[in-house]
Amino acid sequence: MGRKKKGDVVDGWVCLDKPFEMGSTEAVSRIRRLFNAQKAGHAGTLDPLASGILPIALGEATKTVPMMMEAQKVYRFTINWGVSTDSVDREGEIIGRSDVRPTVDQVKAALPTFVGEIDQTPPRFSAIKVDGARAYDLARDGVEFELQARRVTIHSAEVSDAPDADHVELTIRTGKGVYVRSLARDLAAALGAEGHVSALRRERVGPFSTQNAVTLDSLEEMVHRGAASEGLLAVATALDDIPELAVNEQDAFSLRQGRPIVLLPRQVETLKDRLTGGSRTVSAFQGQTLVALCQLRAGRLEPDRVFNLS
Repeated sequence: MGRKKKGDVVDGWVCLDKPFEMGSTEAVSRIRRLFNAQKAGHAGTLDPLASGILPIALGEATKTVPMMMEAQKVYRFTINWGVSTDSVDREGEIIGRSDVRPTVDQVKAALPTFVGEIDQTPPRFSAIKVDGARAYDLARDGVEFELQARRVTIHSAEVSDAPDADHVELTIRTGKGVYVRSLARDLAAALGAEGHVSALRRERVGPFSTQNAVTLDSLEEMVHRGAASEGLLAVATALDDIPELAVNEQDAFSLRQGRPIVLLPRQVETLKDRLTGGSRTVSAFQGQTLVALCQLRAGRLEPDRVFNLS
């Protein structure tokens, strides 16, 4: 007989507006304790020096985390001209100074170079592993190493504010794996300037945004009055861009047992019309209840991830 898991069965997403100076792991722990949840995880690390959207999955929602890792993200950040640091943020050691202050027009002219599929080298102070060690640990220890450039996608980049000559604020929409600090570093270099990221906020991760976010304070208030569920979003929230198929009770039972179901030709054609980017992933629902994430193959739905929801 297996050991009983600690905590309550809690399934859903918390769209947390993470405060500045809190790490992602600490944020997940705080949310898990607030809900007394058995299981929790996050969809994409957000640095302690950044604030904003950190989607946290509880229970069965953790099965949809891989979908969120692929989601587009929106960042708003400020570059402070004149000083470069080794970590490309305001906590690093100063490694360069310059009197160059790029104008807004110069920044706008340079940005198109960084939009689309580009090769980007991660910052030395990052969580990427080098021979089993984290790059930021090696960098702090003064170890010499090189990080390889990676192919990433920046869908859009624009100047959103320019409060003074020393600062410019940018808003970017990206694919996975993009480092804001690398963009700031490379943009400064392209403009012959020195600069670092002095403020960073993530405003969106897929369907999770500032519009459906909650703060830790508001969650604690909900828990205090016995209304924690008000801060919880449905497991299926992470699947907003995945085609849905309604299934009957018998098909739902088969999918939950890990068995594929055969579709009618019209169902197959409807799903094919809605699938994009070469994806074959379909979400199966019985009524309002998410049953499984499936792959559409040869006229059948084959379950990939099965959900134990009621």
